[in-house]
Amino acid sequence: MSVSVALAMGIKESSFVNNIMTILNITVILFVIIAGSIKADIANWEVDPSKVINGTHVGKGGFFPFGIEGMIKGAATCFYGFVGFDCIATTGEEVRNPKRAIPISIMVSLFIIFMAYFGTSTVVTLMLPYYEQNPDAPIPYAFEAVNWNVAKWIVSIGAIFGLCASLFGAMFPLPRVIFAMAEDSMVFRFLGHVHSRFQTPFIGTLLAGLFTGLMAALFELKQLVNMMSIGTLLAYTIVAASVLILRYSVEYRPRYLLLQTSDSEDEIYSEDKTIPAPTESVETSDLLTYEDSGSIMGQIFNCGRRSQPTKLSEKIATIDLSIYCVMCIFIGVCAIYMKEPIVDGEVWAISLTSVAVLLAVIVMMSLVTQPTSRKELSFKVPAVPLIPALSILTNIYLMLMLDSHTWIRFAVWMAVGFSVYGFYGLPNRIRGLRNYDRLE
Repeated sequence: MSVSVALAMGIKESSFVNNIMTILNITVILFVIIAGSIKADIANWEVDPSKVINGTHVGKGGFFPFGIEGMIKGAATCFYGFVGFDCIATTGEEVRNPKRAIPISIMVSLFIIFMAYFGTSTVVTLMLPYYEQNPDAPIPYAFEAVNWNVAKWIVSIGAIFGLCASLFGAMFPLPRVIFAMAEDSMVFRFLGHVHSRFQTPFIGTLLAGLFTGLMAALFELKQLVNMMSIGTLLAYTIVAASVLILRYSVEYRPRYLLLQTSDSEDEIYSEDKTIPAPTESVETSDLLTYEDSGSIMGQIFNCGRRSQPTKLSEKIATIDLSIYCVMCIFIGVCAIYMKEPIVDGEVWAISLTSVAVLLAVIVMMSLVTQPTSRKELSFKVPAVPLIPALSILTNIYLMLMLDSHTWIRFAVWMAVGFSVYGFYGLPNRIRGLRNYDRLE
């Protein structure tokens, strides 16, 4: 039995409960939106600044009481709300048609998540002014403030189903992630051992659950939310960068020779790296484009107008991406910490920001000119490199909006992860590559 089949069998025992919790959670969300709209008052979006309680709440009233910057800080903090849909991508081995089903499922789930958050936040802020909101339990408090205690208890009990649905959503991709990391020697291999009865990485899942519970007991809710947000933003930044790396990478095609066995007429394939390529063929021209020729300076903007990636163009694209990420960090720092000097028109602040933006535009122009892979895929990110580049810039900016304590905790977390990989995962991978070379 393959591991994918084993994991698929392990899903069946919990999928029914997960579906029930999800349906109940969606029902509660619809109840909040419908019931809250009955008590909605548009005047709560038009709060007079003079009526804001001074000394207890900060804000200028109106529709944007904390301004655009406050809205972006809130988006950076609650970005963790979009972390659940990635479990769809980890179930590719159990999907009948993953190339079609996974992209559609991700887009549909993102739309549903957006509508749920948009509807809930809309009715809550229309029910109660922003300065009277309870940050710990905003929805039950809003219904209590409008003297609707029955709805308050329905929402409070429904929150339990929401927590259960979130728990199942977090535990659903966990066995696959642990198994894949254990197989790649990124974590200890015993964590990926599949249990004979439960058909899941039992030890790894159990230890991960216990460790998650320990973290929840030690840290406050706000700290955990910020840690989830910064982790999610970093993961999406890496995904966007990976899209660019793969799109501009060389597609290596091994060449094979048809051989015939001595005791049978069956034909087998055997790799032969010394076979001379035909002089005139489409495949030959494809293979020749992998050879580097011309100057490095000419390839920076692809003056030779190559149509397929080479090793040189791949390296240039990687360097462009690295410089762009550094410039995005610098632009984010300037936008956050040099906002007042820029608004005041100080030359040094405007010059630094302009240089960073100019360099980012130049490296993107260089990246646009590089040849892209022609590998056929059922689903590709459109408008490359514009959409991944904007995603990287936005995610880095949102990460920089988080507080310094979150960055310190994140740095410690990353140090622990790199230590495990450096002292265990990396030596195992090097050892595996050496063994592979000996077999060849």
